Amino acid sequence: AAAIKKIIPMLDRILVQRAEALTTTKGGIVLPEKSVGKVLEGTVLAVGPGARNASNGSHVPIGVKEGDRVLLPEFGGTKVQLDEKKELFLFRESDILAKLE
Repeated sequence: AAAIKKIIPMLDRILVQRAEALTTTKGGIVLPEKSVGKVLEGTVLAVGPGARNASNGSHVPIGVKEGDRVLLPEFGGTKVQLDEKKELFLFRESDILAKLE
């Protein structure tokens, strides 16, 4: 958790951790890695201050906050790997498809 605090997204970027893919079914069958699809859901870990307004230079607030669950595109985002265990992704606010409640 301390390493995540070191990453502060700039402008309208959002740091997201993708949800883990299920590797077993409800019946207990173990699925091979290749048959498990990409998970399109994630949790927001950090949010930048927002894009700059061209007319007065103030920041336009971002529509998500830390802890929100979001729907992600299948492709895109910049992969950030802090250690071997965690893969995080940086997305622009416009890349986020939806906020899940």
